[in-house]
Amino acid sequence: MYEPIRSKSVHTMAGAPSSDFPHRSREEELDIQLAGHLAALLAVTDEIRALAPSADLDAGAERLTEQVTRLRGGAPLRTPATATSEAPHLVTLHRRAHALAGRALVVAASRADTAAAILSAERMDAHALAVEPRELASR
Repeated sequence: MYEPIRSKSVHTMAGAPSSDFPHRSREEELDIQLAGHLAALLAVTDEIRALAPSADLDAGAERLTEQVTRLRGGAPLRTPATATSEAPHLVTLHRRAHALAGRALVVAASRADTAAAILSAERMDAHALAVEPRELASR
């Protein structure tokens, strides 16, 4: 009534290692996510630095570069941002940076990476403070 199975099963048994594709550990995945969030935050920080240079942003960018280098094993690629006449609004960039720093903080906390968590929290505070006075002035 039933035909016997002639080919290898497409399903794997629980606990049996599959060598079809490389697997990463949870820690490796979190490292990749954290490095990505910090690299994105660095890119936005560079954009803000081009529009409104400051020593705080310079120091933050340097520390972000150190963390991304540590996580990725190499320095991040950075393009020098230049101010243009059609530059995005600074408040929008600060909000984007704040959100990216928040994402990095969540991943750093789940990874138990104290240095990255502290840096992310400091960058969140810095970008929140940069937005707050501008919003109060526009009211």
